[in-house]
Amino acid sequence: MADSIFLEPILQRSELVLRNTITPRIFVAATRMDDGKTTTSVGLFAALQQRFSRIGYIKPVGQRFVEIEGAKIDEDTVLINDTYHPHTPLKAMSPIAVEPDFTRRYLSGGITHQLHDRVRTAFDIAAWEKDFVIIEGTGHAGVGSVFDLSNATVARVLRSKVIIVSRAGIGRPIDEISLNLALYEKQGVEVIGAIINKVNPDKMAMLKEYTTLGLAKLGLPLLGMIPMHTELYKPTVNQACQRLKGEFIAGAQHKRRRISRIEVGAMSSRNVERLLQPGTLIITPGDREDLIMLVLHEEAKNSGRGYLAGVVLTDAILPSENVMQLIRERSIPFISTTADISTAATNIGHMTVKTEVGDCDKIGVIQKLIQEHVQVDRIIDLVQRQDANSSHQLNLRM
Repeated sequence: MADSIFLEPILQRSELVLRNTITPRIFVAATRMDDGKTTTSVGLFAALQQRFSRIGYIKPVGQRFVEIEGAKIDEDTVLINDTYHPHTPLKAMSPIAVEPDFTRRYLSGGITHQLHDRVRTAFDIAAWEKDFVIIEGTGHAGVGSVFDLSNATVARVLRSKVIIVSRAGIGRPIDEISLNLALYEKQGVEVIGAIINKVNPDKMAMLKEYTTLGLAKLGLPLLGMIPMHTELYKPTVNQACQRLKGEFIAGAQHKRRRISRIEVGAMSSRNVERLLQPGTLIITPGDREDLIMLVLHEEAKNSGRGYLAGVVLTDAILPSENVMQLIRERSIPFISTTADISTAATNIGHMTVKTEVGDCDKIGVIQKLIQEHVQVDRIIDLVQRQDANSSHQLNLRM
């Protein structure tokens, strides 16, 4: 089915028309990857639920996906669906998955209107009987241009206004927002404002003052400034396991423990007690049975405290069977991986931390941050405001 985009003959007909032009919608964009689009979308969904009965969601173009019932569904779509249950088919919320060879196949014979038609049709389904729809973008404004579905193009095709999310700072976010703004304006799309994410709480007041001034030069209001919350950037043990392509040999029931620090267990056991701190992930070869026994002993003494985040056993080495039996009897998450110590520590230390499906604690923090630090009512007003100039531009382009 996915191949049909590239194999259907060119049809001599106009593109499909977007049927739903009434339901309010907002396109959540960003200046780059990992700026906070999904965090904003997750929190905004909950905030909008307090104001409207039925909220819809769609991520038209996804780059990270999982396979569900034979369909490739974007991971962020799965997160939204599991968290809020918008009662929309997953395929409609995630109509296009960019597979590794997607761009090559498209350049070899893809047809623009078929991709646009798929996005329009999916939106009409996602917006059916909804009071407000969140459209989540992918990367900066130009991502997807190579196959004629840049974020700016998608916003135009879906007749949506845009919010741009950027990271904290003064010069760089304004410069990057300006660059992205130019592409949206070229497509005749209205950007209603910006949200600044990952702000040092100690610098909130100063950055708010100067960011407001900088955005005013671009004709944009500051619609929110989200403080950095350390819990949002701590990976879970499960995420570390996935990053290492490892497997749980014990303690998988505690896979959502958060990792506050990473320590390599390379010293002798008599010097390692200082590493046994709450939230620590210890990385050590599987044949370091002296260290493993110390960890198990300390966990037994501090049962119920969630003493450690977990233990990673490297180099595909497992301890002896009697030690393995003790490991299985404890509650500490133990992971086995083929990676060596250095690779394991580096990979976990540099991983991008996403929000996992079912991570209720983290999702709760996100919802609270958006509710307290984003001007949701103002966003709704700006979305619903009739702008004659922007509507005229959109009509000309459609």
